[in-house]
Amino acid sequence: MLRTEDTWVLIPLYNEAEVIYDVVTQVRKTFPKVVCVDDGSKDTSAQLAQEAGAIVIHHPINLGQGAALQTGFDFFLSQTDGRFLATFDADGQHRCEDIVSMRDKALNEDLAVVLGSRFLTGASQEMSFLRRCVLKLATVFTRMRTGAKLTDAHNGLRLLRRDAVETIELKHNRMAHASEIVEQLLDSGKKWAEAPVHVRYTEYSRSKGQSSLNSVNILVELLLG
Repeated sequence: MLRTEDTWVLIPLYNEAEVIYDVVTQVRKTFPKVVCVDDGSKDTSAQLAQEAGAIVIHHPINLGQGAALQTGFDFFLSQTDGRFLATFDADGQHRCEDIVSMRDKALNEDLAVVLGSRFLTGASQEMSFLRRCVLKLATVFTRMRTGAKLTDAHNGLRLLRRDAVETIELKHNRMAHASEIVEQLLDSGKKWAEAPVHVRYTEYSRSKGQSSLNSVNILVELLLG
């Protein structure tokens, strides 16, 4: 049995046909158990993810990343006996080796939750000034609501032990889910920590305008919330 076979990787998926085959292939070299929740993609993302070896769950229409994550959490709890679940972005920005170090940290320190942070490394220098400011603001809001001294409240790379996944019930389908999931995990009383991760802002993700658009979405939902 591989050392990592107790860990599933959950990838929310929406229109990432250009990169998803390679992302799943790379992840499965270390973590063979991958589930992708295809959130109503209009391209061949789901087919390519399946060809790369992932289990694919389909949303017939686009509901948002929060909804995709909740579907993945429900699958993990009802259909697997996995010990850990990692959430991982589909666009190639996350690194599999960071999941390995987060899992090691969880085992060594008996943690139920390990949250990835860009701001514990030098990785934040790659992001735009707007995105850095918005992410810092999101972190301040989360600190005010939870009292937790987080450094990065909107990082999609997380490692959750099974008992932590059981505490999550997301209501926000879109960008606000990132704050909601952190707040639910911290409110659960489970032992947690942050771990340094490196987010790669690739030419592909930049070409989609993802960084700027998501920054605006996060800011709007924070203000409305």
